[in-house]
Amino acid sequence: MNTTEHADSDRELSSQAGHSGSAAESDALYDFMVVSNRLPVDRCSPDEAGCEDGWRRSPGGLVTALAPMMTKTDGAWVGWHGAPDETLEPFSHGGIDLIPVQLSTDDIELFYEGFSNATLWPLYHDVIAPPEFHRTWWDSYRKVNRRFADATIRSAAEGATVWVQDYQLQLVPKMLREARPDLKIGFFNHIPFPPPEIFAQLPWRRAIIDGLLGADLVGFQRPSDAGNFMRSARRFLGASVKQQQIHVKDTDGKTTHIARAQAFPISIDVKQISELARNPEIIERSRQIRRDLGNPKTILLGVDRLDYTKGIRHRLKAYEELLADGKVTVENAALIQVASPSRERVEHYRLLREEVEGTVGHINGTYDTMQNTAVRYLHHSYPIEEMVALYLAADVMLVTALRDGMNLVAKEYVTARTNNDGALVLSEFAGAADQLKQALLMNPHDIDGLKDTIMRAVNLEPSEAARRMRAMRKQILDHDVDLWSSDFLSALEEKVIRDDS
Repeated sequence: MNTTEHADSDRELSSQAGHSGSAAESDALYDFMVVSNRLPVDRCSPDEAGCEDGWRRSPGGLVTALAPMMTKTDGAWVGWHGAPDETLEPFSHGGIDLIPVQLSTDDIELFYEGFSNATLWPLYHDVIAPPEFHRTWWDSYRKVNRRFADATIRSAAEGATVWVQDYQLQLVPKMLREARPDLKIGFFNHIPFPPPEIFAQLPWRRAIIDGLLGADLVGFQRPSDAGNFMRSARRFLGASVKQQQIHVKDTDGKTTHIARAQAFPISIDVKQISELARNPEIIERSRQIRRDLGNPKTILLGVDRLDYTKGIRHRLKAYEELLADGKVTVENAALIQVASPSRERVEHYRLLREEVEGTVGHINGTYDTMQNTAVRYLHHSYPIEEMVALYLAADVMLVTALRDGMNLVAKEYVTARTNNDGALVLSEFAGAADQLKQALLMNPHDIDGLKDTIMRAVNLEPSEAARRMRAMRKQILDHDVDLWSSDFLSALEEKVIRDDS
C-alpha cells in the first residue's frame, strides 16, 4: 500500500479538527495534556473501596507519575474509557480533567487487537510471534489515531505541552504538529523499538517514522531503542541524524524542526512499594503465604502478564528439569507463577494459555505429593497489596522475559526487599537489566544457563545477596517514577540549537 496516498485526506481531517463541533467538545483549554490509549480510570461498583462516582484511579506507574502533575497544573488526560460503542462527555476524577475518546467494537478489533497487538507488538518484540499485516487494520489505526489527535487539538491551549504515550498512538505527533505547530510535543514508547532489519518488514514503516518525528522529543526505555529508531529514520526516510537530533525536512528540503531521540528508563512509585513492604498486615500476609505452601526452604516467584514475550514457558521448562535432575524437590522448593489474563480474544494468547496450563498440569501431576505442590499457578490479577506480600514471601524472583521494554516487576521486587535479602534472576533482554546490573543476569533461551542461574540464586550466600540487593535498591530509590517524568518533561522544554549546515 502507498503510505502517502492518505496524506490529502489526513490534511483535510486536520484542517477540520479546530472547527468541527461535537457533543463532547468543551470550552476548557489546557496548558498540559497527556494522550494515551486508556484514561487513568477504571469503572467500579459504588461499594468498592476507592470508588468515586463509578470510577477509580487505575493502578500503574504512568498514572502514579503524572497524576500529581495533572492536579497541580492546568492539565487534561485524553484516552479511551474502556467501554466500546459508548460516548461520554468530558469529566473530572481525582482532580484530573478527563477527555474520553469513543472507540467502537470494530475499532477494538482492528485498531487495538489487530494492528496494535497483532502487528506492532510482535514486530517490536523481535518477532517472537509472527506479526500480521492487514490493510484494514492499518486503515483503522490511522482513523483512531486521527480521533485521538482531534480530541487533543480541540482542547490544547496556545503553546501547550502535549505528551503522547506508547505504540498505539505513533501517528498522533505528526497530526498534532500539522494542525498545531505552536504545541510542544513529546512521545514516549514504553515497549522496545526494533532494529531496522526487523522494522523493515512493516509495510507502513515510513508513515510510522514520519508520525513519530512530529514530536520534539521521542523517548525510549533503553539507549539501544533510541539508536534503532534513529537508524530507521535515516534508512527509511533519508533523515539527517546528528548525535541524538533528527532534522525533519519538508518536500523542499528545508528543515521544519529538529526531533530528538533519547532514553528515559521508566521506574516505579518507590514510596508506595516501600510503605507497603513495611506494613505489618502485609508482612503477616507474606508469612501466611509461606505457611500455606508448607514453609518450603525456597519460594521462587514469577509475576507476568500471560504474554509470549515473558518467557514463562522457558521458566517452566527450566524448573521442571531442575525437579527431574533432583536439584530441587517439592519438599524444599515451590514456584508461584502469577499470570494475569491478557488479550484473551487474540489467538496467540489463547494458545499460550493452553500451553502454559498444560505444562503446569504435567509438572504437578509428575512431582506433587499429598503435602506439597511443585507449581502454584494463579491466573488472576491481584491488587498491589497482595503483590507486595508475594514479593516479601519469595526468596527468588524470576524475570525471564525474551524481550521487554523495562519490566517493572523486577524493580518492585527489589524495592520491596527492605531487609536487603532475596535474589533477582533477570533476563538480559529486559530493559531493567541496564539499571539492575547486580541482578543475576541470564539468557532465557539458554535453558542450561537459566537452570544454573536459578540454582545460584537459590544457594546465594546471605552476604552476597545483601550486597547485590543493596546496590539495586539504591539505584531504584535514586531513580523513581517521579524523576522519570520530570527528566522527560525538562528535556522536552530544552531549547534545541539548530545547525542546518
